[in-house]
Order: sequence, then structure tokens, then C-alpha cells
Amino acid sequence: MSEVVTKASAAKEAATVLNRLTTAEKNDALLLMAEALITHQDQILVANEEDLTRGKELGTSSSLLDRLKLTPARLKDISDAVKQIVELPDPVGDLLDSDHRPNGLFIEKRRVPLGVIGIIYEARPNVTVDAATLCLKSGNAVVLRGGSAAISSNRSIIAVLRDALSASAIPADALQLIEDSNRSSVDEMLKLNGLLDVIIPRGGASLIQNVVMNATVPVIETGAGVCHTYIDETGEYAMAEAIAVNAKAQRPSVCNSMETLLIHESFAQKHLNAIADKFRSIDVELRGCDRTREMVSWVKAASDEDYATEYNDYILNLKVVKDLDEALKHISRFGTKHSECIVTENQDNASRFLQEIDAAAVYHNASTRFTDGFEFGFGAEIGISTQKLHARGPMGLPALTSTKYRVVGSGQIRS
Repeated sequence: MSEVVTKASAAKEAATVLNRLTTAEKNDALLLMAEALITHQDQILVANEEDLTRGKELGTSSSLLDRLKLTPARLKDISDAVKQIVELPDPVGDLLDSDHRPNGLFIEKRRVPLGVIGIIYEARPNVTVDAATLCLKSGNAVVLRGGSAAISSNRSIIAVLRDALSASAIPADALQLIEDSNRSSVDEMLKLNGLLDVIIPRGGASLIQNVVMNATVPVIETGAGVCHTYIDETGEYAMAEAIAVNAKAQRPSVCNSMETLLIHESFAQKHLNAIADKFRSIDVELRGCDRTREMVSWVKAASDEDYATEYNDYILNLKVVKDLDEALKHISRFGTKHSECIVTENQDNASRFLQEIDAAAVYHNASTRFTDGFEFGFGAEIGISTQKLHARGPMGLPALTSTKYRVVGSGQIRS
């Protein structure tokens, strides 16, 4: 058997054990994992340095290297995040509904684990820990397939976590890493019906679309983030600048960072030069429409391809629009249904924006960078779902469960 089938089969067998563990048993296992990340940080950092060195030799961008890099401080943050997951309520077994039927049947609807979750992701080793611990806390076995850029880090992290699990009630086989970095291992996972119950892709648009278009296993789509901020005519300048700068530059490599700033023409006439200068001062490359370039001559020209691109870098598109309607049309055309913001003092325009924008998260006078499980109050997340079935937005523990009906009778038969 291939590595993928062998490890998915082991995970499926382990899932039956996970399904009967108590919350306390799962939490104890997660605490062991959190401590192991700190105890064994030296070996993890050595492995991470291998990835960073290889990435630099291959010409990997500085923003992607930042996503890849681990430090003692970042490992402590990752460990602390696991401890926060321990503190979160366990959704497994939650009673969602119940009914006594006229025929005497008692029906309950309760949360249950999804089973075995396959997660395909790119160069962020913290995702390895987030995904592992969220899946295990919600009673699911997990098969991870990270990108080749982080393979040394991921091998080390998974070895440490599996060793920690060996001293817990959770079988180590509930946590699997596919080490084959060939595209064929992803293709095999996408067709692994019967062993994987669901696949969750995390990464850029090409990875996500490959999974969505080619998987026969059910997929929860976590979308690319071509996120917009629209500054309306009545936007207050200081607030607008602060929100826009935060949305783009606070951490441009993540999916909820802004890629396009839309500006009402009246606001642009007063403030576009100042905003452009602000972004230039923090080394953000600007690309803009014709009207933008008429007002700020040094801005590069933006194409439709630019407006459709998730840069994950210090690059920002600008577009001057006539009004809210034009902004809404632009977002409808180029948005990825992730996170969108309006900056305005006009409550009617704010209400229209919040109502009409089709996205997982919509904001009025706040940065799109808040689309995050911790910021929303439900801890680490497995991803930001941009689809409309099963889960949408930041996916915490409840999103990693399904439901089961329990029906109790006293001998009833159907006539």
C-alpha cells in the first residue's frame, strides 16, 4: 500500500478509539502536546532552519519565509494556543435538539466527530499544530499533508506530538503526516473515499481550486482572501487611514489582509495623495486604476489580473470609484467571499454594504484582520470557510463536528 493509504487506514482505526474518549482524556493529551513543543523546541528549531535555508536558496519571498519561520517566542505562542484549545468547550455530545414523538419515540440530535479529516496546506508549520490539536479535541483523527517548503519542520513537530500522545489516551495513529511531497500524494488523498470523511484545504487559490475541482471526498472550502476596504465619501480620514494600513501591512501574508483599497472619488480628491504617501512610507507597492494614476502619477498601473490576485505581500491595488454601487460591483466581481470592509459615517450606506456584500465576514469601520478564530472568541481555527454549506467564516471546534440522531423506543414498529 502507498504511504497515503497506509496512514489514512491507521487514522481511521484510531478514530474509533477517539470517539469514545472523555473530554478530560482529550484535554490531558493536548496538555502533553503543548508541553512537548517547549521541551523539544531545540530540535524543532533546527529542523525549521533547514527549511528556511532551503527556501532562501530557492529564492522564496520574504513574506513566505516569515510565514515559515519559527522562533522560541513563536513556539511558545503555538504552545499557548494549544492550552487555550484545552480551555474551550468540547462540542462532542452537545444536545442540539430533542423531541418526544406522539408514538412514544424519543429523538435526540447530538454533535459527533466528523471522523477522519484530511488537511492539505502550505508553508505555515503553526498550521500543523493548530490542525492537529483542533481535530483531536473535537474527536477526529487527522491526516496532514503540508507543503514541501515546511517538510523538515512538520516532520519534527509531528514526531514530537506523536511521542507526547504515546503517554495519553489518544492513540498516536490518530495523528498522521504524509511526508511524500509529490503532487501524486495530494491527488491520492482527494480520492480516498471510505478512509477520509472530509478534506479541508488551506493555502493559495491554486491549491484550493485543485482540491475543490478534483476531490471526490467531501470538501470544506477555505477560500483565498482577495479582501477589500471601501472608504466612502463620509469616511473619517484618520480612521480610514488607520484601518487601511492595518488591513494591508499589519501582516500581509495572511488571508484576511486587504488586497484592494476602493476609494470614493470625493474622498480621493481630498486624501488620496496622503494615503498613497503613507503606504509608500511603509514600503507598500501601489498599483492603481487610471483615475488613481491621474491623481498620483507614481502609482503603477493595475490590471484586472491584479485586482483578482491575492498577493500575500506588500503590494496593494487602488481604485477610485464613483459611489457605493460601483464599489459593490467591483467587490462582487473580484472578491472571494472572505472579508470586506466599509469605512463610512453614513449609516444607510453601511447597512447596504453589510446586507448586500456576499462574504463570510463584513465590517463597518474595522479592519478585516479581525477575521480570526481567536478574535471572534472561539479560539484557534482550522481555517476561514468561504462556502455556504456546513460552516462559514472562522471554523472553530463545532465546525469540525457533524450530527447524529439518537432514537429511543419501547418496541415501536412502523405500520
